[in-house]
Amino acid sequence: MRSKLFVPGSRPELFAKAMAGEADALSFDLEDAVDEARKDRARMEVGRFLRSLPANCGKTIIVRVNGLDTPHFLADLEAIVGPGLDIVNLPKPESADDVRECAAALARFERKVKPRIEPVGLLPNIESPRALRLAAEIALASPRVVGLQAGWGDLIEPLGIDRYNPAMIEAIQLQIRIAAGEAEVWALDGAYANIQDIQGYQREAEAARRLGYVGKSAIHPTQVPIANAVFRPTDAEIAHSLKVVEAARVAAGQGVGAFTVNGRMIDGPFVRRAEAILELARRLGLIAAEERTIQ
Repeated sequence: MRSKLFVPGSRPELFAKAMAGEADALSFDLEDAVDEARKDRARMEVGRFLRSLPANCGKTIIVRVNGLDTPHFLADLEAIVGPGLDIVNLPKPESADDVRECAAALARFERKVKPRIEPVGLLPNIESPRALRLAAEIALASPRVVGLQAGWGDLIEPLGIDRYNPAMIEAIQLQIRIAAGEAEVWALDGAYANIQDIQGYQREAEAARRLGYVGKSAIHPTQVPIANAVFRPTDAEIAHSLKVVEAARVAAGQGVGAFTVNGRMIDGPFVRRAEAILELARRLGLIAAEERTIQ
């Protein structure tokens, strides 16, 4: 999920256009992007659109629902749970209990769907000081949790911290990534509100990639190609990973646990990283499915 484009749930005229765009994932937003007076209409429109989607539509479909403490939460889930939904983005969780409450509600609504669907994933936002402190507990709260997402606006703005201070952002990115790593789930970087600052968006995306994030949110279609390019495996990474995986195959046959590739010591963690790079490269069509080594 290199790029995740937010789509306001109150703008159904944008839904099909977003589906035809370049984003790997779409996040239909029922929370901050929707005025209180339009919440009911937005959830109806999003639910109707999800029900119209074909199987394997080619994008990861996410919906950011309203928070647990709002009167809209359960109604949101009831409207959207079905075959078209992959992940629920949970805003403002403050504890593992919040995640478990959301997971239990999801299970209740899933049982009502006929035919039965695969369990919907959960993507909790880390967007408060408490959530940041408890990020690993939040990530470990339920098997449904597929990743953690940085929620920069709600986390940063109330504290009076400079949102565009790269050193500060990278420090928090690292905290979230380590918490996600403890739970063995991925981390997704949050939105960048200054749409006109293309260089700033790219700089923040590149920092996230260096820290092991899988992708970055976009609030405007112009940000999507940047995220896709930043989080695409480079040709050099693919070439090195192919060599690592092939060398690991040979080493395993010889009973060797550690070996070198291009002067670098390689063992288990490096092999797993190379395999992950190649899996993404194959998914993006950058190498053939059967390709194992470089000629």
